[in-house]
Amino acid sequence: MLTRQVRCTQCQAPLAVEFYNSGQMHPCPGCQALLRVEAFRALIEPPRLGKAAEQVIVEGESSCFFHPAKKAAVACDGCGRFICSVCDIELSGQHLCPQCLESGKRKGKLGQIESSRTLYDSLALTLATYPLLIFYFTLITAPMALYVTIRHWNAPRSVIGRGKWRFVVAAVLAVMQIAGWITLFVALWT
Repeated sequence: MLTRQVRCTQCQAPLAVEFYNSGQMHPCPGCQALLRVEAFRALIEPPRLGKAAEQVIVEGESSCFFHPAKKAAVACDGCGRFICSVCDIELSGQHLCPQCLESGKRKGKLGQIESSRTLYDSLALTLATYPLLIFYFTLITAPMALYVTIRHWNAPRSVIGRGKWRFVVAAVLAVMQIAGWITLFVALWT
């Protein structure tokens, strides 16, 4: 039984296994669009369990649990299965197989997986600049921007390389706004 089934790109109808890797165009059973499906063997064949996956390619070498024809690169730190470099998923120094990664994600045991990341530098810059349009909001947002800048200075930034210039600009603007408010209150008080 397939764990994931390929679907038509037009109508999303499931495609029969006979379509896979035939090298020919086949009509979709739903919309009759001509399709050619090239799929990895791991998609077509379910993972082999037990002794059948442990056959050795060359004497003295281990094979991948999921790809018996591939040389094993490491052992999974979750289940101990030998896995090839295609199946190896490195996460915080651990090597996991796809099944351990999926079960760990489903059970909530892998806290290191990030599906999104808050960009605190952009948040701080937004808090410092947007309220300048209506100056009175800076009484609240300037301290918030300064807090976010200080609190999240060492927080992980974007996956792509971004410098800390947004934090610096946000902090400078926030300090200037706070100084302006202090000057205004002192002038009104005296």
